[in-house]
Amino acid sequence: MKNATFRQWRVFSEVARHLSFARAAATLHLTPPAVTQQVKELEGHVGLPLFTRQGRQVQLTTAGEYMLVYARRLIGTVQEAEEAVARLMKSEAGTLTLAVVSTAQYFLPQLLAQFRKRFPGVEVRLMVGNRGQLVQFIRAGDADIAVMGKPPRDLVCREDAFALHPQVFVVQADHPLLDEARVQALPPQRLRGLPFILREPGSGTRAALERFCEEHHVDLQVAMEMPSNETIKQAVMAGLGLSFLSLHTVGLELENRLMAVLPVEHAPVVRQWYVVHPGKKPLSPPAEAFRQFVLAQGQALIGDRFGRFVGPITGPEDPL
Repeated sequence: MKNATFRQWRVFSEVARHLSFARAAATLHLTPPAVTQQVKELEGHVGLPLFTRQGRQVQLTTAGEYMLVYARRLIGTVQEAEEAVARLMKSEAGTLTLAVVSTAQYFLPQLLAQFRKRFPGVEVRLMVGNRGQLVQFIRAGDADIAVMGKPPRDLVCREDAFALHPQVFVVQADHPLLDEARVQALPPQRLRGLPFILREPGSGTRAALERFCEEHHVDLQVAMEMPSNETIKQAVMAGLGLSFLSLHTVGLELENRLMAVLPVEHAPVVRQWYVVHPGKKPLSPPAEAFRQFVLAQGQALIGDRFGRFVGPITGPEDPL
């Protein structure tokens, strides 16, 4: 039956509703022979007759009664899809519950501002957490859609990459290593023994740095662990150590020369930003509108804001 067309199911449903080929033809604005042909083709796909005909009387067979149940479900599902698209095109009001990792807070307001201009009737409810918390939000169905770095692998989800996510080594603006790195980017081994101020274990940024150090045989010296990017940035600017952060969290500090990117070979580590949602049910119209908007506009909006701080970025280097 996989080769049966929606039109054939629709014609069959109308004949079953009227128990008349002629009335179904009039309803569908088709000729009676065209209706008869569509039903015959569907019966060929099913492998069983769907109607019995005695003169002008038409009755459903047992197979026809079963198939009518599924035909109505199919038609109803298509109608729901058409209604959802119509609501999206009209920017119908609704609520979007959006979960984001804390790092995304630094660019998300700009995305939401542009999204709200296009969909002013959508109310956005924001949930912020680290990666582990977002996975729990998705698992519990508390969020319609999530913006995160590394999608969960232990959940049935749909994930779509929408923007590059560079992560960089940062130091205070007058750090002596900057003079050394002006001539040539530092080899990763030069980071050995330097005090790092990092996010907590389980953070996506922390995991990316640990992978980088493992690949380049660098023993990481953790001087401090802090649960927020803002606290880490203050500590770096105070000269307590260096850090490894998303470029998207330090734009303001770089712009005002309160902090600097430390050139290191094989950095930035380029990951990707994803929109993620549970794969078991369709998105609500506001959530689907947001997903489509981010996929179309996300890279351009984020790149315009942060790209100048590290130059051209060609693609992800880190599979995380």
